[in-house]
Amino acid sequence: MRKIVMIALLLVSTVMVAQETAKTGVFEFEKETVDYGAIAKNSDGNRVFTFKNVGEAPIVISKVKVSCGCTVASKPTAPVLPGETAEISVGYDTKRIGGFSKSITVTSNASEVTKVLRIKGNVLKEERNTIAKN
Repeated sequence: MRKIVMIALLLVSTVMVAQETAKTGVFEFEKETVDYGAIAKNSDGNRVFTFKNVGEAPIVISKVKVSCGCTVASKPTAPVLPGETAEISVGYDTKRIGGFSKSITVTSNASEVTKVLRIKGNVLKEERNTIAKN
């Protein structure tokens, strides 16, 4: 009988530990793609991805990786607690003329360990004012 009680206690404690470790943070982004649209050369290239942790555990973002040197990104430094909102800031170098489509890979302890965000747009050529000669 003692053996059966010990096995039952072991099973219950294993289930409780498994349930506790199953709690994770969950990203809920307002947008996963930011479209700059058509923007002027040298204009403000900074944008923000806002998200909420709708999970049951804090989200810790360990890394954000950008797809090229023309983009920079910054992440929250503190854990994002359940129910809290936070931001990932992105900057694109608007000195580069033409269309662009870049990715930002977010690595964290959330339910979706790797999350890919995207930016896209078109940087327009500078128009030069010319005066007609008579």
